Amino acid sequence: MTLKLSLWRRLRPVLAVDAPLAAIVGLLVCTGLFTLYSASADFPGRFELQLRNVLMAMLLMCGAANVPQQFLMRHAATLYAIGVALLLAVFLLGVTKKGSTRWLHIGHDIQPSEMMKLAMPLMLAWFFHRYDNVKGWKLFVVAAVLLAIPVGLIAKQPDFGTAMLVLAAGFYVIVLAGLSWKALAALAVAGLAATPIVWHMLHDFQRQRVLTFLDPAADPLGKGFQINQAMTAIGSGGVTGRGWMDGPQGHLGFIPERSTDFIFSVFAEEFGLVGGIVLLVMYALLIVRGLQISAAAATLFSRLLGGAITMIFFTYAFINIGMVSGVVPVVGVPLPFFSYGGTALGTLGLGCGILMSIQRSYKCLK
Repeated sequence: MTLKLSLWRRLRPVLAVDAPLAAIVGLLVCTGLFTLYSASADFPGRFELQLRNVLMAMLLMCGAANVPQQFLMRHAATLYAIGVALLLAVFLLGVTKKGSTRWLHIGHDIQPSEMMKLAMPLMLAWFFHRYDNVKGWKLFVVAAVLLAIPVGLIAKQPDFGTAMLVLAAGFYVIVLAGLSWKALAALAVAGLAATPIVWHMLHDFQRQRVLTFLDPAADPLGKGFQINQAMTAIGSGGVTGRGWMDGPQGHLGFIPERSTDFIFSVFAEEFGLVGGIVLLVMYALLIVRGLQISAAAATLFSRLLGGAITMIFFTYAFINIGMVSGVVPVVGVPLPFFSYGGTALGTLGLGCGILMSIQRSYKCLK
């Protein structure tokens, strides 16, 4: 009995995760693996590799859940500075693949932009917590500059999808910190006015994605092939779906990237409208639980950080499902806890772990 108690005392910190959040993530991961097994039937070994990715993500989640909020607050600015330095190194010494310079070779290729998805909200949450007693628009201007630096460097790579996610992560912190509705309206007007300028700054392939989004039928066998086939797969699923492993669009190879960015089309084809609704409910529960944890946080830093991370989950899901459904242009954004890949899954696992750390810190203060 004494040995059992001693073992439990050692394991309790590692197992001290938020049960509702862990259950929702577990359901999403299991459903994602179930779908990936079907979607990756023509890619031997991919399912096994994803099992390894899931294990690593869960370990990262448990590790982050045990990191005190004070530690994150103390090192937020350092992590941001390291991230910006690595992005500058990519700009100067980066590895180019398929026309994009996004990687640094340090023993093996790493993608520094991924760390900014968490370093950015960490930095801004610390910034607003540190200067909470300072009032006025100047604070938001400084925050905007801090956000613009990494977003600009990532967009230059070019990596529009990651730049958009980092921009969203920082923007959520700024909004939650108290940016007025008048300022938001002014930003919206300025954004619309700057559209022609942004259009000319885009690369040719990025402009082509927007044009394909506006009229996917213009080049059905070329640029519009991917989105047309994805929407065909979603429609062919009907109400209840074709059945697991029985989706013709996916298994006959009509859907490119069917195990990564377009995995939702495989899921919708096999499980139909009913399955799609169940999946949306899972994501809604994930977001609700994240917002509950954030609202109950003890400090401004934790509230801003938790709220931003939760809204990152929303952004991932909204953009991915939206692009597969033809609602938004196609960008490289994976479906959270579903798409094949280790880097994004690890980032999401860390995000969930930070939410659990916020919940744990709140419990310790009660």
